[in-house]
Amino acid sequence: MASMDCGFVDCHCHITACEFAEDLEDVIKRTRESTSDVVPFQAGVKTLISVTEEASEFERVIQLFKGYPDLVAPCFGIHPVQGCGSQDQRSVKIQIGLDFTPWYAPTSQEREEQLTVFTKQLQISKDLDLPVNIHSRSAAKITIATLKEQGITCALLHNFAGKPSVAMEGVQAGYFFSFPPAVCRNEQKAKLIKQIPLEHICLETDSPALGPEKYVRNEPKNISLVCEYIAHVKGITPEMVIHATTDNALRLFTKIKRLE
Repeated sequence: MASMDCGFVDCHCHITACEFAEDLEDVIKRTRESTSDVVPFQAGVKTLISVTEEASEFERVIQLFKGYPDLVAPCFGIHPVQGCGSQDQRSVKIQIGLDFTPWYAPTSQEREEQLTVFTKQLQISKDLDLPVNIHSRSAAKITIATLKEQGITCALLHNFAGKPSVAMEGVQAGYFFSFPPAVCRNEQKAKLIKQIPLEHICLETDSPALGPEKYVRNEPKNISLVCEYIAHVKGITPEMVIHATTDNALRLFTKIKRLE
């Protein structure tokens, strides 16, 4: 069980995004500080799993890790709709997935191409013995089916938006699901969160996107909001949520520095 002052693990954020270029140090400071009156014992975010979306961010996340080794955990990967070349795989996890939304993948050929790349990336994750950090949009069922077919046992499905029945297939396979602060303004996610066992839930911000307010830059400090929301939906205390989700993150991402 996590300690009483363990802090949060943000399992999916984009701290290398250009939106943070001007005031990153201030963002980091707010990230470390206590962020909630509802969760009074926590001391801010202790680990940021910083996810890249394209190869141009790789060097940036490496430098952030060097500058904040006790905070930033690099997650190298390519977003499903980014057309980038080869990538350095020296990471603690890999960000991959499928995005079958009509404006990104309007044809069956484009969806098949994504699936081919996805399958190859899953093989890389197995070869490197790394968990995968999955982007899945309008492709929940096929994403989970492919993970199972490829023998993936360690996976996080971030900002999951599939049906509860599909999520339960992932739960049965041992996968984890994370939710950002935007769920606080999406009542449809409440049913999904209520059904997924707490032992399979992690926290994320997906910052700078998917914050508590539309069109307002999201920050990792807002992770306490989703903690409070999940506690409300499940009828438990925020303390229970932070303990469970931190333990879940440490069980999934075994190479991140264990929290004191």
